[in-house]
Amino acid sequence: MSFSEELAVYIHWPYCKSKCPYCDFYKELAHNVKQDKIVAEYISALRKYHEILPERTVKSIFFGGGTPSLIEPHNIAEIIGEISKLWPLKENIEISLEANPNTRSETLFTDFKSAGINRLSLGVQALNDEDLRFLGRTHNLATARQCLEEIVKIFDNHSADLIYARPQQSLRSWQQELEEITSYGLKHLSLYQLTIEENTVFARKNIRPLEDDAAVEMYDFTRDFLADHGYPQYEVSNFAANGYESAHNLTYWQGGDYIGIGKSAHGRYSCKGKFIAAEYPFTEEQLSAAERAEELILMGLRLVKGINKQLFKQICGLDIYDCVNHNKLQMLKEIGLLEESDTHLRASKQGFPVLNQIIGELCI
Repeated sequence: MSFSEELAVYIHWPYCKSKCPYCDFYKELAHNVKQDKIVAEYISALRKYHEILPERTVKSIFFGGGTPSLIEPHNIAEIIGEISKLWPLKENIEISLEANPNTRSETLFTDFKSAGINRLSLGVQALNDEDLRFLGRTHNLATARQCLEEIVKIFDNHSADLIYARPQQSLRSWQQELEEITSYGLKHLSLYQLTIEENTVFARKNIRPLEDDAAVEMYDFTRDFLADHGYPQYEVSNFAANGYESAHNLTYWQGGDYIGIGKSAHGRYSCKGKFIAAEYPFTEEQLSAAERAEELILMGLRLVKGINKQLFKQICGLDIYDCVNHNKLQMLKEIGLLEESDTHLRASKQGFPVLNQIIGELCI
């Protein structure tokens, strides 16, 4: 099956029990949410997308948020069932759901598995109670540990999120958290450096993350530690056991087609020779080949393997050398921030911590 025939489906559930002070994603508090009505809207949207993109095979489904573990399992099953009626599903399809420990119940994870979820991603964020409170999380360490133990027993594929470079965090304390999180036998880890985004509670409180030099040291240590413990880095913030990289997120980073269902969700897909940027529900904007190429550079350089130059041209129809500043490209290679082979262009190990600056130089 060619890359262009596959489709990833993102289901966005924007509702949360509470809002974390660092989060700048669109979300709403989960009060009196009429799930059946919302799911009916999602199904209607999926059917319309099938009219637009009928000849596809779905490679992955991802329930993100917000807190999608608030969705009733029978509604999860209904959405997955509808997708399977509309499109054929790829063999060994990845069906992920992000879960928050504060939604745990005795049978929740087994119910999600019965509904069709085969990959569970747990939003832990910290492995000590003090920092959980600082991050505004409404679960405690004991609950997080219980959830971690449960998901590795119930699912064959699993992931956890942590946030590092918290104010005053020491490298030693972060090492202890890494030692613990790798002890559970998870297949995948997503580790995000704390950034203070505008219009968040942290920004209004003038919270400052860890100093840059200390954060870079922590980042370098994390890559080396996880590689030594069976989790090689494959993207800026993502690490996985061999063969357990997120198929859904690779669609974004490699420039594959995907649709987004739910408030604030968006999509990117090719249709009848046009590049479409879509926002839910069905606001479409046509992108030029140059605009699509810039997106491919922005996303592709996040991968350790970098941008596959042949696939780049296959997707947008342009040669990558026609889409970057040649002088800056040469300079970045000479100073060791970019590396190039016959097939790929990628950031070096030294380039990853300054990736945003590299992209800014290239795309001028």
